[in-house]
Amino acid sequence: MTFFESVETCLSKFVTFTGRATRSEYWWFYLACMIVSYAVGFLDGLTGGSGIVSTIVALILCIPIIAAGIRRVHDTGHCGWFILIPIYNLVLLCIKGEDKANVYGEVPAK
Repeated sequence: MTFFESVETCLSKFVTFTGRATRSEYWWFYLACMIVSYAVGFLDGLTGGSGIVSTIVALILCIPIIAAGIRRVHDTGHCGWFILIPIYNLVLLCIKGEDKANVYGEVPAK
């Protein structure tokens, strides 16, 4: 999955906490969110803003990042609540997903 495809997919599934997401979908979307956050924060600081714009952007991006993370954890065959365990969550976000359908859905398109 390419950068723009993953951003489009994750934004279209803005509050979808069911299903599965590939590694590339999650990590490309995460990168896009970090780029947007840093750019807005930089511009906010450059203009002498109070940080309210960057806070609003962070809050807006919070839900889709959590949703994508839960779908990514589902791809490994685990419950979405595992996203609350920091180190284990990072491991689950990095490992390869299951190659077969699981209780969370079919294998996502690569």
